[in-house]
Amino acid sequence: MIGLIDCNNFYVSCERVFQPRLEGLPVGVLSNNDGCVIARSNELKALGVEMGTPAFELKALLRQGRIHLLSSNYELYGDMSARVQSVLEEFSAGVEPYSIDEMFVRFDGFGHDQLLAHCRELHCKVRRFTGIPVSVGVAPTRTLALSVETQT
Repeated sequence: MIGLIDCNNFYVSCERVFQPRLEGLPVGVLSNNDGCVIARSNELKALGVEMGTPAFELKALLRQGRIHLLSSNYELYGDMSARVQSVLEEFSAGVEPYSIDEMFVRFDGFGHDQLLAHCRELHCKVRRFTGIPVSVGVAPTRTLALSVETQT
């Protein structure tokens, strides 16, 4: 079986690891030169802020203190991605990055119940050791694992 591990709201989650006061608040990460929103917390999504929204359109909400916007920090995101991969490698020798926040993991030799328990443990350990919440999709192929993960 193949698992797809997707780091939830990755850029925002990375920022929250080092700025825990942002947990539970509407947070957006801006593109290079702070032009537009490229990552959103669930709380910011709930306010209707779309991906790609220009930062200038959010100035009123920012001034009112209703949202928090951060400049992107790609060095941090690369480091946190490597940390997540390191934790995943404890669960499988077959870890393959798909993007900065998604990785395929081979799960060989597990029965259904064992696989479910293994995925739950993986989910908990990634969060505990990195601070990053993840979703896990498991299927016989990579394409199906991608499809399953996007539905969860």
